[in-house]
Amino acid sequence: MNKRSIYSLTLEDWEDFVQTNKEPKFRAAQIFDWLYVKQVQSMDEMLNVPKRLKELVANVFDFTTFEVAKHQQSSDGTHKFLFRLTDGNTIETVLMKQSYGLSICVTTQIGCRIGCSFCASTIGGLVRNLEAGEIIAQVIQVARTIGERISHVVVMGIGEPFENYEALTNFIHIINHDKGLNIGARHITVSTSGIVPKIYQFADDHKQVSLAISLHAPNDHLRTTIMKVNRAYPLSDLLKAVRYYLKETNRRITFEYVLMKDVNDLEEHAYQLARLIKGINCHVNLIPMNAVAELGLSASSKKQVEKFKEILEKEKVNVTVRRSVGANIEAACGQLRIREQK
Repeated sequence: MNKRSIYSLTLEDWEDFVQTNKEPKFRAAQIFDWLYVKQVQSMDEMLNVPKRLKELVANVFDFTTFEVAKHQQSSDGTHKFLFRLTDGNTIETVLMKQSYGLSICVTTQIGCRIGCSFCASTIGGLVRNLEAGEIIAQVIQVARTIGERISHVVVMGIGEPFENYEALTNFIHIINHDKGLNIGARHITVSTSGIVPKIYQFADDHKQVSLAISLHAPNDHLRTTIMKVNRAYPLSDLLKAVRYYLKETNRRITFEYVLMKDVNDLEEHAYQLARLIKGINCHVNLIPMNAVAELGLSASSKKQVEKFKEILEKEKVNVTVRRSVGANIEAACGQLRIREQK
């Protein structure tokens, strides 16, 4: 891309830009208001911004819009978007209707290099990071398409957010800002596979934003088998970072656990998991796997999911089973993108 996304700048960045170009500081707030409150789609619509500044901005930045390569809607109200970017790559974004409002799951990278054995996102590896503006544009474009405000954001789409940390941070600042999209920090959740150094940094930088850890195994041997990241950051290091996050933020953490038939769903795994996280202020989110044919893995049976949950409850673990959404529209991360590439 030749030009930077117009949505990539924080309000402070805009203040620097306008002042560097001999414009008063208040112009930054005007631009921010047009972008995120009024959500215009061109510089020409910014009626109170002087022509000279409009031209300067237009020469440097692009309004990020995506081609909708595919838009599917499930019977449960889930929307799955396959967006084609200006460079021809595709990303996925999912909108879910929840009891508490509309929640969007955004993508932070094109592809992923983490290499989890159960995730379709990793097929084909990592192509590139998204700009902050390309992450924000997903929220804006989906909200515009459905004509409703999005109140909750989960950063759990394609990619490892902590490997695109600067863009992630700008994204959070902009959507959380009261002059931006004004989405509450406690309504934002970021999920990581366990990049330990960034967990420490995240705890320092984003004390009100929720954190979820993709755990998926209760011991190092199994986790290393299904998640390569565990080679670099084993469970002892990961849980040490988790405890730091809890101490610094005083917020409960979520452990995500995708249940795969005969891989990590046995009764012994449930007991091991309970022992592993004992004493940690946490919630376990059991996720029945959306089967991906290319990966050769199967979802656990409903009976096995319920048994796993019962054991955790008996061991005094706060646990729920994630409501399955969008299975009939390939809502698991990376599935629709794979089909489009074939």
